[in-house]
Amino acid sequence: MTNSEIITLEVTDPAAAERFYADAFGLTTQLRFRASAAPSAGFRGFTLSLTVPQPADVDSLVGTALEAGATTIKPATKSMWGYGGTVRAPDGTIWKLATSAKKNTGPATRKIDAVVLLLGVADVAASKKFYIDRGLAVGKSFGKMYVEFEAGSSPVKLALYRRKALAKDAGVSPEGSGSHRIAVGGASEPFTDPDGFVWETTAAASLS
Repeated sequence: MTNSEIITLEVTDPAAAERFYADAFGLTTQLRFRASAAPSAGFRGFTLSLTVPQPADVDSLVGTALEAGATTIKPATKSMWGYGGTVRAPDGTIWKLATSAKKNTGPATRKIDAVVLLLGVADVAASKKFYIDRGLAVGKSFGKMYVEFEAGSSPVKLALYRRKALAKDAGVSPEGSGSHRIAVGGASEPFTDPDGFVWETTAAASLS
């Protein structure tokens, strides 16, 4: 059985990364950090998203992320689907802050409804089958464009998006090479998926 329980980000300075994510988003249990100098250039092939109840929460999280050292990629704006924007953390990870709501119903609470790991893949249908074969259940599927798996009790939801579409949504070029600089904890046995994303056992990820 596979389930995304822990995300390990490979960073230059794990202590600095830990401080950033606590200050920016209040994330203290979903992420782990380990030192890495593996070469990585351009788009790393994934984004992490925080979905929240309303626009005020997006603005609050974007604000604290920028104060903590993030940089803006796409300013938060309204769109057909809701409200959101993207920032780049000091370690290079791209984060999308978003809500399906277009109006506020009260002051910001900074409540996070879900943490979503979106993997940019070459072939959504093939990667979908790969993960189904490892025990994941599909929650939403939109043809060969996007697949979202059921999270169950996991604190992190996994989704697949075509690489170029994911990069466009994030506001960056799809070109990139080298390490993804990420590992997912939750596999019963370690494996690497068709796009080079590494999965580790939860025990191994917890040691990061």
